[in-house]
Amino acid sequence: MGHVDHQPPSLMSDFLRKTGGVAVLDGGLATELERHGADLNDPLWSAKCLVSSPHLIRAVGMGGWSSDVGYKLQFIAWANWQRMSIKAIGQEEMFPSHSLTCWDDNYWFLSLHNLLSCLIEQVHLDYLEAGADIIITASYQATIQGFEAKGYPREESEALLRKSVEIACEARKIYYDRCVEFVCDGSEDERIVKHRPILVAASVGSYGAYLADGSEYSGIYGDEMTLETLKDFHRRRVQILADSGADLIAFETVPNKLEAQAYAELLDEENIQIPAWFSFNSKDGVHVVSGDSLLECVSIAESCKKVVSVGINCTPPRFIHGLIVSMKKVTTKPIVIYPNSGESYDPVRKEWVQKTGVSDEDFVSYVNKWCEVGASLVGGCCRTTPNTIRAIYRTLSDNRSATASLS
Repeated sequence: MGHVDHQPPSLMSDFLRKTGGVAVLDGGLATELERHGADLNDPLWSAKCLVSSPHLIRAVGMGGWSSDVGYKLQFIAWANWQRMSIKAIGQEEMFPSHSLTCWDDNYWFLSLHNLLSCLIEQVHLDYLEAGADIIITASYQATIQGFEAKGYPREESEALLRKSVEIACEARKIYYDRCVEFVCDGSEDERIVKHRPILVAASVGSYGAYLADGSEYSGIYGDEMTLETLKDFHRRRVQILADSGADLIAFETVPNKLEAQAYAELLDEENIQIPAWFSFNSKDGVHVVSGDSLLECVSIAESCKKVVSVGINCTPPRFIHGLIVSMKKVTTKPIVIYPNSGESYDPVRKEWVQKTGVSDEDFVSYVNKWCEVGASLVGGCCRTTPNTIRAIYRTLSDNRSATASLS
């Protein structure tokens, strides 16, 4: 399913019909990039992978690499250091051709910039092969203002936003190519390689995420913050992402009512042609993190015709059941749920507090109950992994197959 002009009410209903009534989202992107060795201690967070930085990838030999991704990264770093051609030593099949940069007329190298894009793309692919039906771009903390603060001119900043969507769309294309080529040889292969509708959601993080000071977890922007200021902050970013080839926009971790209203008005004022979802975050299971009424926030999404789904993300799993029940009182739209691992985040130290979350097994044990009370899209947020998403896919697969066959 490539990018086309969608009528907002039909995109999600048609998509859910094809997925058997429930769709699987991907899991944490930034925390998965970190698990594979990316150093994202930066105001841009995962968007740092969109720009060229020699300090982004930890030095080979320091550890932290894992799985096939880690092997590729070590290999590329070594090959570039040696100024050796990936093609010349017969390893070009490891890498998609679009990520190779021409060093001269005869040899091809993977530049560090493209290496980082390749890492994002590989994480997208890992989630698709874990069963995700929707992948979310690396644009959560990617803002024009944030890029400009790093010295990037406006034109290049806008290009980096588009690039986040291009990478996800390319990952989807590569996945579809693998579906055509895939042959099951009977070996134990945990990958889900199955041609199915896949959506790319362009992530828009809150103003607090841009500030990178923890205010996305408080929703407190100060008394001087106005609706018009928030709209002006997000306007150009939303325009670019809407025209970049994504299937929908994911307004994520919305911390307060004011920002939800700003998003809703922007969608109408700019006549955005692709649909959107709003997902809020909560730390008490009753309110959004600012203390605003969750029901009032969800009602804003419900009244916006361009919003096709509303829900909760980056919230501990233990709160989700009650939040779904509450949201169902004020919305008829499909509910999207993608909690974090339940671990606590320390915004001062900018790190996750160890041993405060739940296991994949405990996380997945909630999934069927969430769907029973109204969730239609389920995935994971920070600190969830492809293993989490694979477990969700398997948990839901029987019910999804039965519903899809009936439709």
